[in-house]
Amino acid sequence: MNDTLAPLAARLAALPPSCGPVRLIGVDGHAGSGKSTFARRLAAALGGAPVVRTDDLACHAWLFGWAERFREQVLAPLSRGERARYEVYDWVRREYGEVREVAPEPVVLVEGVGVGRRAVRPQLACLLWMELADEPSWERGRLRDGPALTEFWDGWIPAERTHFAGDPSRPYADLLVRQGAVGYEVSAGPGSAT
Repeated sequence: MNDTLAPLAARLAALPPSCGPVRLIGVDGHAGSGKSTFARRLAAALGGAPVVRTDDLACHAWLFGWAERFREQVLAPLSRGERARYEVYDWVRREYGEVREVAPEPVVLVEGVGVGRRAVRPQLACLLWMELADEPSWERGRLRDGPALTEFWDGWIPAERTHFAGDPSRPYADLLVRQGAVGYEVSAGPGSAT
């Protein structure tokens, strides 16, 4: 499937840097829309580009309150051409633990719900939106996570709705990504003309 992403990877690698020497590529969409899988496959098509997951930065106490942490621990060092270093949140133990480092590679992907927010958009070379509506995305997410996380999803869905109502990402997406039976279809997004 990475072969189907080769043209997109080449297109993204040719963009001008947006965060110091880095082309920061955002992959946004509703929870359960396939962002993590797509980002992993796109990273492989880019020759092993690093992926920062906002799930590693957020926590139970502030699902969408990770922007400042992201700015200080990821954006600031990458913009200086330095390694980013951040603690990863353990959603089971409910604490930060493992430290992850990200080198200022030519392309770095950041994926997660809300990466296209206004506080991050200026640093993105390109914003991709996973084109799957909220309800089907959430259904996929619930199936993936199972009944043990029902309580989490009951809180997540209204939090996601509130976030996107106040700080939407899709209107600013440069590209829309639809997962097909085989591969992905990429088309111009609503933000491509801006």
